Amino acid sequence: MGAAARLADLGLSLPPVALPVAAYVPAVRTGAYVHTSGQLPLVEGRLVATGKVGADVTPEDAQGLARIAALNALAAVAAVVERDGGPAGAAALDRIVRVVKVVGFVASDPAFTGQPAVVNGASLLLHDVLGEAGVHARSAVGVAVLPLDAPVEVEVVVELA
Repeated sequence: MGAAARLADLGLSLPPVALPVAAYVPAVRTGAYVHTSGQLPLVEGRLVATGKVGADVTPEDAQGLARIAALNALAAVAAVVERDGGPAGAAALDRIVRVVKVVGFVASDPAFTGQPAVVNGASLLLHDVLGEAGVHARSAVGVAVLPLDAPVEVEVVVELA
């Protein structure tokens, strides 16, 4: 089963690529690798939530936000594949050989230590959409604040066929 079918089974579709909030691009390809910029939990150009996890945002809600950010990262990867002459939309995700690395940043209340569980939202989505190709190395980092007061930010590195 391909990524497009898996997305459909999950009731998801790739969103439009989130516009940068500063001077950068959403993703860059170098050789066989695509590196995404940090992706926020934006839906239709708006943050779904703001604040610190463990104070303003529950860990469970933050896990869902990490899932949204990972879906936005996949959209950025798909756009690079399409721009380089590959298939469009979710079919572009079938060019992913492996998600190499995920870095999840969690804007955390000082007492909150559950960053790995929050970033599991991103990791599980990547596995659900890409199967074994979605299994990756990962870092989950607690930070004081993220752009636009987002609770989470996710970046990925993927290898393409």
